[in-house]
Amino acid sequence: MTKDNPYNFLPLQPTGRNETDTANTYAPEDMIKIYEQQFLIQVPEEELTGFLPALKAFYDIDNHTLDVSAVIFEAIADSSIIYNHKIKVGGYQLLGGLVEEAIEYDEDTQSDDSTDSEEIQAYTLECQRTFFINDVEIPYHFNLFIYGDGYSTLTKKETVLEKMYWFARGRFEEELLDDSKDNDSLESINEQLASLGIAAMDLTTVDEIVSYIEGSIIDDVMVDELNKLLDDVE
Repeated sequence: MTKDNPYNFLPLQPTGRNETDTANTYAPEDMIKIYEQQFLIQVPEEELTGFLPALKAFYDIDNHTLDVSAVIFEAIADSSIIYNHKIKVGGYQLLGGLVEEAIEYDEDTQSDDSTDSEEIQAYTLECQRTFFINDVEIPYHFNLFIYGDGYSTLTKKETVLEKMYWFARGRFEEELLDDSKDNDSLESINEQLASLGIAAMDLTTVDEIVSYIEGSIIDDVMVDELNKLLDDVE
């Protein structure tokens, strides 16, 4: 930290001046870095009013340069900035094969119109999706339960992301989860994040990241592969 760079901005080399020759322009990947810094650099509240002017002055850029949001969002469409943490979805793995499960209908739920059988076919499959928080790779393991046209997931409790899921769920479903007292505390989760070089999270950040994970663990590419597996066993 220096007097000329009080917020530890990342030094970047401009590509030249913009069309009106009033401010520097930067390569697209450098504009993304500048954009991310607006959200990822933690600034004391008393210094917030000086932060954006300092950023503009450091990179010699103008308001128009910062307002190219559509281009920037398109370039980082696979990631999201949540309260000073950038989270990105990585690849997935299907671990092992489909395990066949037999589900029996209850008399109350069985319908003559829906099936003539007392059983419906279901499968379980162990899966892993990789996520990145501030470019730190963290795996997320879950068991996928496929039942007809629907599915559900059961998350393990090994990696810090998995522990964050159970911590968030336990807070809202404590009366339903008898083992919620066995979940990691926010303090323990933040200690594990710190060991990975990731900034501490508050309750709101944990909830938002867990929501993002739940909406991202299964994508279209994974669904296509699952459908092929199902076609092969049927």
